[in-house]
Amino acid sequence: MGSPTTSSPEPQAILTPLTEASIFLTFVVEPGAEDAVRDVLADVSGLKRSVGFRLPEGALTCVVGVGAAVWDRLFGTPRPAGLHEFRALDGDHHAPSTPGDLHVHLRARRLDMCFELAQLLTTRLRGHARIVDEVHGFRFFDERDLLGFVDGTENPDGAAAARAVLVGDEDPGFAGGSYVVTQKYLHDMAGWNALSTEEQENAIGRTKLQDIEMPEDRKPPDSHIALNVIEDDKGQQLQILRFNMPFGHVGTDEYGTYFVGYAHDPAVIEKMLENMFLGTADAHHDRILDFSTATTGNLYFVPTADFLDDPPSP
Repeated sequence: MGSPTTSSPEPQAILTPLTEASIFLTFVVEPGAEDAVRDVLADVSGLKRSVGFRLPEGALTCVVGVGAAVWDRLFGTPRPAGLHEFRALDGDHHAPSTPGDLHVHLRARRLDMCFELAQLLTTRLRGHARIVDEVHGFRFFDERDLLGFVDGTENPDGAAAARAVLVGDEDPGFAGGSYVVTQKYLHDMAGWNALSTEEQENAIGRTKLQDIEMPEDRKPPDSHIALNVIEDDKGQQLQILRFNMPFGHVGTDEYGTYFVGYAHDPAVIEKMLENMFLGTADAHHDRILDFSTATTGNLYFVPTADFLDDPPSP
């Protein structure tokens, strides 16, 4: 990968710290609504400023991703080199590909800020794009998921994060952009909680209390961490940036994790998912999938902020 060029347009606000609250919105664009949707996309930064200015310490951000099925309708060609439909995976467990043209990832230190901006955006898109999935995520104590383990420990930071997530010279027309894969997982909490702590740690590959990765000679080959370590042909680990959030509805006994992974090349995340769902020479599948079921799956390109502010017509 070439490094992101210094003259690249400004990226969207991906490279910002984890926050306490998120809302994830998935839209399908109605036929014939392309012009209206482009107009809304051009106003996203202004709407975000209107909400965020009222509480600067709330650290509100908004990242918009565009799916392959709608890209040509909205912007014509060319399209980003790695943009395609999410590829469903069928092994011992299933990773579905589900509808999704636009993905809006809202983050802030307070849920009310996410909610306000979500309401403004959906009002503007009403009649032009319909919501097919909405998830409200929250920080769970010390960045843990509802399975009880810290999530996102291996996220890169600083320059390493930029190298991991931003498109560079390999696709110069879209430099500064990124790719994002999203999946909604629902957890079998009764089955998970029936496991001993040791069995849970073996499924994850990390200690539960102290969040310490197991040594290689003790880490089970079907553990989540073992199957998510991807290396290039030089043996260097390929990284992604995760912004996973827990969500749930206690009245319906629904508990889950919304997976959000950003990368400069979607093939990195796709390889992780292949390992998880299709297995490797040493593991049939990721052990965590025996307790977590993927119910959605989407891939989007995240254009630069400059691109969204003045989107091209086809």
